[in-house]
Amino acid sequence: MSHPDELLKGGSCCFLPFPMNTSIHMPLRWADFDANFHLRHSVYYDFAATARLEFMGKGGLSYEAMKEHHFGPVLFREECVFKREVRPDDQVYINLVVTRLRKDYSRFSFRHEITKADGTICAILNIDGAWMDTNLRKLIAPPDFVATLFQTLPKSDDFQWEEAKSV
Repeated sequence: MSHPDELLKGGSCCFLPFPMNTSIHMPLRWADFDANFHLRHSVYYDFAATARLEFMGKGGLSYEAMKEHHFGPVLFREECVFKREVRPDDQVYINLVVTRLRKDYSRFSFRHEITKADGTICAILNIDGAWMDTNLRKLIAPPDFVATLFQTLPKSDDFQWEEAKSV
């Protein structure tokens, strides 16, 4: 596996270790709420996408790096299990853990928990995805620096490795 600095010329990527209990505060806006005065269902998915991009960006996987190397993520499944309602005065946080990876890092699964400040779980989101070559429009194993990043991401207690498929 190549060193990330060899793969990304000009220092467009750096890798930072993630603390195991990584979570970010998600500000709530008036537009996030529905007529029942609780968080609209689609906002949970938006929070999860925002969190994934923020965590990856902090780890060095930026839009610029993906554009430079002609690859990006594609989702196969995204589901949300709603547990407790979120109201306008709540403070909410979202985390990210990896639940499954192919050994060649071509496929990935994440779990997000959206919680209130007191730790109450409001929703659990699960996603399954892969990497796509944005020129060829085909699924690929990502560049080596993505594997380096994914090795630093927090893993769930039920984390599983999947064997890479042979071509």
